[in-house]
Formats: sequence, structure tokens, C-alpha cells
Amino acid sequence: MRKLSPKCEIEGPQTRVTLTRGFFLGRYEVTQGEYLSVIGTNPSYFTGDTNRPVEMMNQYDATNYCAQLTARERLAGRLPAGWAYRLPTEAEWEYASRAGSTNRFSYGEDPGYAQLGNYAWYDPNSGGTTHAVGGKLPNRWGLYDMSGNVWEWCSDWYGNYPGGSVTDPQGSSSGSYRVVRGGSWGHDGRLCRSAFRNGDYPSAGSFSIGFRVVLAPGQP
Repeated sequence: MRKLSPKCEIEGPQTRVTLTRGFFLGRYEVTQGEYLSVIGTNPSYFTGDTNRPVEMMNQYDATNYCAQLTARERLAGRLPAGWAYRLPTEAEWEYASRAGSTNRFSYGEDPGYAQLGNYAWYDPNSGGTTHAVGGKLPNRWGLYDMSGNVWEWCSDWYGNYPGGSVTDPQGSSSGSYRVVRGGSWGHDGRLCRSAFRNGDYPSAGSFSIGFRVVLAPGQP
């Protein structure tokens, strides 16, 4: 089994981002039980509790889950016309992770990571495994596990930030890696910061990568 290693660590130049489209982001990472209910299988390495985040799926599997969930919910009449589930853009993900903060973490700077264990399952406290979602404190917007537990797929290709000011960025037009954010159970506190960027091949699956979904009208 493959644990993601940092490949991409470019956090600059600082770029001012404006998001003009509203969206809902999952309070939790998608769980094994949720994935099983939509897809019918559970690919995860760490099993035994279906409230753990699903992992061991590549980005194509994650986007397929979003499409299948959208189809199910439309058929059941539970989605407004034009609304769909999808992966977050990297900008949407970071906006939600920061929850209005400009610090290293939504709760503050925490340079020695003394408080991080209250919010995240990461290498010093995870015991080498994922944990049921929602077991740590949420950020200021009520979102759980935005740091740690599993990395989360975003929709963007990985590339350099443009600098300056941008509106509703979608990332690079092409690349080798898709963006993952948030750190995981197997990585240190530095990788769990709101600004830290990483990436992996979209066809790769790892027992340290999962995802959460966005619900929004139209396409990003």
C-alpha cells in the first residue's frame, strides 16, 4: 500500500482570490458507508468502521461518486434543477479550510502544533490509521477534519499560483498531478496547514487520500 509523499510544495506567489459562486461543502469527509451506499463497494484499506473516511480510490473514482450521487438524488427529487455534487476547486477548499482566518490554521498560528491534535488526526496521534470522521473539533465554520485524517482530492490540476488577483480560479489547464489538500493520518503538522499544497496522479489511489463533496448549481 502506498502512502502519499509530498511532490508539490509551491505555496506562492500569494494570490488574492475572489469567489463569486456560492456552494455547500460536506461537513465531513465522505465515509466508507456513504461510498458503499452509492457505489456498492468499499475500496478502503482501513476497514472495521464505516464511519471512517473512504480511501484507496483515485480521483476518477471520486468524481464518479459525485456523478452517481447526483443521479441518485435527482431521481429521488431531492436536488433543485441544475444543482450537482462535485469535487471542490482548490480555492474553494482553502476558503473553507481557513474559515475566515489568515493564520496557519483556522484556529490560529500554532507554530509548535501544540493545539493541532485537538483538530486533526495526524502522524503524532493517529496510531498509523484513519479514524471515524467528526472525532476532533471542527473549524470555525463547523467543518471537521479539514486538517488530517485523509488528504482530500480537489478538481484542479496542480500548477503554480498566478499571483495578483483572480476570480473563481480553476487551476492549471493541464498537468501531471491533481491537487490534494489537508494532510493525513500519516503526515506531520506542517503538511496539515491550510496553505499546504500537494498533488498526486489522478489515476493513483492511496490509503491516505479521500475526498469531500461540494453541492452547487451549475458547473465550476
